Amino acid sequence: MDTAAPHPREDDPTPRGVGWRRLLAAPAEAAERRPLAALALIGLCCALVYLTGVLLVPSRAGRVINGDAIQYFAYLQSAVADGDLDFTNDYQQLYRNSTPETNVWLRNRTSAGRPVNMMSVGPALLWSPFYVAARAVMGTPGPGTRAEAALQSSVGLAGIVYATLGAWFTFFACRLLYSRRAAFWASLVVWLGGPAIYYSLVSPAYSHATSMCAVAAFAWAWLATRDRFALGHALLLGALGGLVALVRWQDAIVLLLPVGDAAWAAWRGERRPSTACLHVVVMGVASIVAFAPQLAAWQAIYGTPVLVPQGVGFMRWTEPAVLSVLFSLRHGLFSWTPALLVAAAGIPLLIGRHRQVGWLVLLLLALAVYINASVVDWWAGAAFGARRFVGVGVFFALGMSAVLDARPLASRPTTAAWLSVAAVAYNLLFVLQYQLFMRGMRDLVPYPSTLQQVFVDRLWLPVQLLMRWIGGP
Repeated sequence: MDTAAPHPREDDPTPRGVGWRRLLAAPAEAAERRPLAALALIGLCCALVYLTGVLLVPSRAGRVINGDAIQYFAYLQSAVADGDLDFTNDYQQLYRNSTPETNVWLRNRTSAGRPVNMMSVGPALLWSPFYVAARAVMGTPGPGTRAEAALQSSVGLAGIVYATLGAWFTFFACRLLYSRRAAFWASLVVWLGGPAIYYSLVSPAYSHATSMCAVAAFAWAWLATRDRFALGHALLLGALGGLVALVRWQDAIVLLLPVGDAAWAAWRGERRPSTACLHVVVMGVASIVAFAPQLAAWQAIYGTPVLVPQGVGFMRWTEPAVLSVLFSLRHGLFSWTPALLVAAAGIPLLIGRHRQVGWLVLLLLALAVYINASVVDWWAGAAFGARRFVGVGVFFALGMSAVLDARPLASRPTTAAWLSVAAVAYNLLFVLQYQLFMRGMRDLVPYPSTLQQVFVDRLWLPVQLLMRWIGGP
């Protein structure tokens, strides 16, 4: 298999400094010693900010669930409250002040006579324990009440929990290949310095937080078992791969990673071809079984178990907007979240140290770029950055780990830590800038669409807010 270097030893303790340098290094060292606690604390802060925002400062639409999240949530509400997947009454409640004449979701019907639902069922299944528990406590609150907002916010809270678990699984995956310090800061930067933070804090009721968790869990299991060909491991990877597809269909490409391992092992004579094929077949069957709830949902809604709900024109396979999806000022992956460009630059380092893993990760990320660039709305609507890449964040974290564990940053841990914090702070300022616009403060912050608005204005934003608060111009 790999000709990689042996598993890295734990980092040497950071040399003790004096004065302000020691004061600055102390928080970073504490986080590095207890990475899971640090990530959990960040998740708790996200939950508190989210609940404060949605319950004390509700949106102008008067609801917690908005945008694409409405269709994800409709699965859950309809199944729990009505015991069916007919979303007529759910859409009437969630799309308030809409009529069949003004709302396409209320007007369009499938061949089975049901309202359409173009989203996946996986998030609703993962949210269900939180929602059912909240409903058991609060009952069925009236529309437009604070209790209804609290009930709906239970799925947002669930999303934050899954995002935090996703950060944990990302750390575990990176730790299998790199030092604890590198794994921690890489996980933190990809989570908080990429588009994932917006969908862990502002819009956790979208599918992205759950996809971050599911794919990271798969990546961890893959890296931990990739040298073994037990059927139990094939069942595990297949089930996790099916869950990944259940949450976001496009992320099913992660199943190519263990398939690539099996093909590589058979080609090099390390496993008999029959053993490798059996491994792949078992994994495929397990993934189909795990994906079965989506097939059943499509059968109930559309009258067929297999389809593309968005229609055949949703994907333009021969016209991928690759450069745009990566670099455009219109939500480009690297233009809106440049920390991920550093992570991508670490993939060659990953290949150099863990050759087979690195090449498979590069192939998967290239395929993810091609798929997302082929979607007709490659900019993903009113998104914060390239949100469709949130699920594959764990693989960017592997590249970031390679950067942080290589010279010169490996020998300068304090510098690496504060560069990571700076990348996170830079992205959080952009989240604030974007959210102020979305909340109606458009006289202060226009929609980011120019180089200055995307890269520079966020740095001036705290001063602008302070001046407004004290009554300045």
